[in-house]
Amino acid sequence: MSQTVVLKVAMSCGGCSGAVKRVLGKMEGVESFDIDMEQQKVTVKGNVQPNAVLETVSKTGKKTEFWPTEGASATA
Repeated sequence: MSQTVVLKVAMSCGGCSGAVKRVLGKMEGVESFDIDMEQQKVTVKGNVQPNAVLETVSKTGKKTEFWPTEGASATA
């Protein structure tokens, strides 16, 4: 089942976003992803589990968390 996972990732430079691109490019099930450096936002689409995406991006050493949802708690 395809779904969208949105993460907040502390990225301060092109090298940071490059590291995130590298790990997502290798991750199984990822169909596409978008990295917004300005908002520190990473959107991943594909047949993926939210916790697996969070864990994979965390391996870059960047502070990573689920994007805060307005008024609702995120459920996986």
